[in-house]
Amino acid sequence: MFDTTPYELKMNGALEHFEEELKKVRTGRAHPSMLDSVLVEAYGTRIPLNQAANVTAPEPQQLLVTPFDPGNITAITTAIRDDQSLGFNPSDDGRVVRVPVPALTEERRKALVKQTSEKVEDARIALRNIRQDALKDAKAKKQAKELSEDDEKRVAQEIDKLMADTQVKLDELFKAKEKDILTI
Repeated sequence: MFDTTPYELKMNGALEHFEEELKKVRTGRAHPSMLDSVLVEAYGTRIPLNQAANVTAPEPQQLLVTPFDPGNITAITTAIRDDQSLGFNPSDDGRVVRVPVPALTEERRKALVKQTSEKVEDARIALRNIRQDALKDAKAKKQAKELSEDDEKRVAQEIDKLMADTQVKLDELFKAKEKDILTI
């Protein structure tokens, strides 16, 4: 018998990865996860910002970074400023770092939608690869006489159904994010 569970788990993993990637795409509102990619030079090593400070969004257009150790405030400010993909210009008052999140222009919004659609395509490629692996395994088992031809066809149908369901979820996530990006 052929077990499709590992492939279902891989497809769900690909979907979860896509969701994580979507969180990194900026919308017009400030969100603490926007700074997840920032690495801070503290204690002689590079650590993620969330291990050196608390990040909150007190206002829709501003992030507030409160360092656990006030001695790291300059390093935090520099790390946020140096991350060119974010394009933020933080300022600190000696206790906290304020990061204004500029409003998105129409041109930037369209570029973000395009960037997000590229992430969708990457997720689809990952799903197709998982599907191919499953079908190869089923074919190999059929040739090894562990599966009958009917079982192989049933497995292919099951994998295709899984694939279709996952694609629908992928499209729903993309449409929701696109709406979020384009909403002013």
